[in-house]
Amino acid sequence: QVQLVESGGGLVQAGGSLRLSCAASGRTFSSLAMGWFRQAPGKEREFVAAISGGSVNIYYADSVKGRFTISRDNAKNTVYLQMNSLQPEDTAVYYCAARRYYSGSYYKNEYNYWGQGTQVTVSS
Repeated sequence: QVQLVESGGGLVQAGGSLRLSCAASGRTFSSLAMGWFRQAPGKEREFVAAISGGSVNIYYADSVKGRFTISRDNAKNTVYLQMNSLQPEDTAVYYCAARRYYSGSYYKNEYNYWGQGTQVTVSS
C-alpha cells in the first residue's frame, strides 16, 4: 500500500507560481512512476505530468508544457510540480498519483494510488 499526501496548493494571481509537493510512504518510492492530474469543477480529471522512477522519462500535457515542471527526490520520497505562469484555466484540484510500474502514463486508470488532492486557484 502507498499513501500519498499533497501540499502546496493555494490562491495565486495570474502569472504567479506555486510549487506542489507529494510525499509518499509505504513502498519503495523509486520503483513507482508518479503523476500529477487535475480536476476542475464539472470536468473530468485530466493528466498534467508524469515522471518515471529514475526521472528518465517525463511527460507533460500540451496545456502545461513550458510552464510546469515535474521532478522527484527519491531520497525524500517526494514528487514536485513547479507551476509557473499560472492562468485562471489552471484552477483545479491537483492530485498526485502513483503507478506500480517504472514509467508513467497519461491515463488515470493506470495509476494504482491517489492522494486526497490540493486546491489551486488562480485569480485573473
